[in-house]
Amino acid sequence: MTEAYIYDAARTPRGKGRPDGGLHEVTSVALSARLLNAVKERNGLEGHAVEDVIWGNVTQVKEQGGCLARSAVLESDLDESIPGLAINRFCASGMEAVNLAANQVKGGAGQAYIAGGVEMMGRVPMGSDGAAIAVDPSLTFKTYFVPQGISADIIATEYGFSREEADALAVESQRRAARAWQENRFAKSIVPVRDQNGLTILDRDEYLRPGTTLEDLAKLKASFKEMGESMPGFDKVAMLKYPHLDRIEHIHHAGNSSGIVDGAAAVLIGNAEFGKAHGLKPRARIRATAKIGTDPTIMLTGPVPVTEKILRDSGMAISDIDLFEVNEAFASVVLRFMQAFQVDPGMVNVNGGAIALGHPLGATGAIIIGTLLDELERQDKTVGLATLCIASGMGAATIIERV
Repeated sequence: MTEAYIYDAARTPRGKGRPDGGLHEVTSVALSARLLNAVKERNGLEGHAVEDVIWGNVTQVKEQGGCLARSAVLESDLDESIPGLAINRFCASGMEAVNLAANQVKGGAGQAYIAGGVEMMGRVPMGSDGAAIAVDPSLTFKTYFVPQGISADIIATEYGFSREEADALAVESQRRAARAWQENRFAKSIVPVRDQNGLTILDRDEYLRPGTTLEDLAKLKASFKEMGESMPGFDKVAMLKYPHLDRIEHIHHAGNSSGIVDGAAAVLIGNAEFGKAHGLKPRARIRATAKIGTDPTIMLTGPVPVTEKILRDSGMAISDIDLFEVNEAFASVVLRFMQAFQVDPGMVNVNGGAIALGHPLGATGAIIIGTLLDELERQDKTVGLATLCIASGMGAATIIERV
């Protein structure tokens, strides 16, 4: 089978997902198009050089609806002969775009793709698409639906994680992210966002709160306690599903959960012939991809079984992995991953994660693949695994290997 290589990985800075955020005046289409142009320019590509643009975005309504991928191509400097495919696997949409592109290349369906995603959470609010699993009673009853924050608290309760452990992980994420920016570890991937006059709108992640302390986080109220314990009583729904639990421990809050932000990311994937034709050197090969369905109520445990699956399918062991990126949707998700595999915390999210930097839903999967590759190169290590939990109970993973 043909190998699929990563030739480039780029992302925008992440802006706060609210009206005063740095990217709030930029549309989803415009931000996507600017990033496509950056990939084209960084790699000296002709406008027709890739087979397709596969673009993840989660809330596919309003400006993010109507096949955003094709709209972004038409807005960009790519040729109109390049089609576009918009996909939605919730929080793993950007990763699924990369994985799909890689597997298309491996299967011989074109030499190269640009894959990634976007989410402008300050412009198109999360949940505004009215997902059936959250609003259709016939499905919510069947699946014992609870909001994601409750799911994160169920994980903490089930696996014994305390508020103090979750807060410590959050403080460390902030520390690592601040260090990464101080040491310019994101410089290779960051594409500053500029206006039509060439003036910089945003060139740094702006959600970061580097001075965060354990004392600061201890003052915050648990965000999901009220919705769990009062009507509609999501804690009771959870305990119907998991009758062995006496109660749900609510440990998550804004400080140890992922931030609402705007942003986009792209990965240039191609075969060896593509690289030779364009004078490009591959940075890594995509060694394996995987996805899996999991319990839809606890919902966010997917990184563990999907990692087991991708390792099994690729004939690898957890000890073969040098670095991990586990999306910090909530602190308990990462704590559970490290507990399950007994991995060194110093190998996981080396440069912080979504708690410190934010989680632009459709882009994050592509962001963490790029971050992982940059860090493998910085540390001169070889193999990395990126994984995300996914709404409705799923998991996705990608293993990359430097070449």
